[in-house]
Amino acid sequence: MRPGRGPRPGSWGIAVTRQRYPTTAEVTDGARVLTMRYPRLCRLREVGRSRAGRPLLMLTVGHGTRNVLVVAGPHANEAAIGGATVLRLAAQMAEIRERGADDGSTWHFLLCIDPDGAVLNEPWLSGPYTLRGHYEHFFRPCAAEQPEWLPHDDAAPLCPALPETRALLGVLDGLRPVLQCSLHGIDVGGSFVQLTSDVPGVPERIGKSAAELDIPLESGSSDAFQWPSPGPGVYVMPPGDDLAAGDGAHSTWAHAQRYDGVTAIVEVPMWACDRSADTTPHPDPDHALRAAGAALRRDLPTVARVLDRIDPRLIGADSPMLRTVRELVGIGPQLSAEWDPAVRPPDAAPLPPMTTARVTSIQVYAQRIPLRAAAMLRRIADVPAVTRLVDQWCAAYESAYRPRWVPVEDQVEQQARSVLAVYEELCT
Repeated sequence: MRPGRGPRPGSWGIAVTRQRYPTTAEVTDGARVLTMRYPRLCRLREVGRSRAGRPLLMLTVGHGTRNVLVVAGPHANEAAIGGATVLRLAAQMAEIRERGADDGSTWHFLLCIDPDGAVLNEPWLSGPYTLRGHYEHFFRPCAAEQPEWLPHDDAAPLCPALPETRALLGVLDGLRPVLQCSLHGIDVGGSFVQLTSDVPGVPERIGKSAAELDIPLESGSSDAFQWPSPGPGVYVMPPGDDLAAGDGAHSTWAHAQRYDGVTAIVEVPMWACDRSADTTPHPDPDHALRAAGAALRRDLPTVARVLDRIDPRLIGADSPMLRTVRELVGIGPQLSAEWDPAVRPPDAAPLPPMTTARVTSIQVYAQRIPLRAAAMLRRIADVPAVTRLVDQWCAAYESAYRPRWVPVEDQVEQQARSVLAVYEELCT
């Protein structure tokens, strides 16, 4: 089952071309088309409801005893690429089994685990696919409202798990999958995979695919800053009691381990930044990290001050976007504590070797977070002060990294190949 290029999006029987992302409704339509085309192999069922009452749908392909779960849309701003990828993979799995090849696996695809959040990003999906257009319609919920995160034990009575989270845990407990794949994406950077256990062979596979598609490998991801890396673009989460594991230890990623399952978090970029793959030593990491930390601590308070000056009548009642903006501007000082020499605790673990890729990932992060906060505030209250911030910061973002657009087809291809690489190296 080694992948070449899989079925084209046009073969899904939905109104979507391979040049653009599908909406959640189009993904659902595509799943229904597959169940009609392969009624013996494909089943579509509801596994829960979102907070707003939207159905959480799971498409199952095959009848084997080895279960694989693929989850799309764990972050609302990344749901479209995940939805496209699950349709790509589901079509490929159905076609393989229709031809009589069956390795004993059943593939289960959660079409979107956060449909409420996904629809808030959908105005962007029709284009234009520019960085400014992306942030014109950007939404991502605060941490407590993201379905993959579990409440900490001491907070569980006051902050119970979201219905989406409970649905995902129920699916995991029912399937006991050998592999769970969580489909993510980033705006600017490279492709990478985070694993809860090492799977030899994966770095070579995703590296070959990325080279064929001209997508850089994220070789110093700030998301896995202190995680071991068996090869470029692959990171392995430390044990749950290791502080470097961070929030991953309190997530549905780690839940599959109780069944000896492995979770792969698969990331692909919308815009490629070639510096994300540069593993040469950075010429002056101390200066670069201090500058990035100072910018983060400057820009988030700037958003907070603008928020404080806006007439409350323009902001309106509490909303998911407002909750995220308030969270981001409130946690600014602690976001750089892991890597900024100006604020790192004296007893902190030594920094890893600071390559150009590692420094670039941190610099991108330091610009991305305030831009997200400003973009969501602009959607709440489109006043000149906020619009100027979004315009200026989008321009600065593009100027700093010269990102190049990765065609939707290639984003889907890299994500699908990464899923198959982990599965095949783990199970065959």
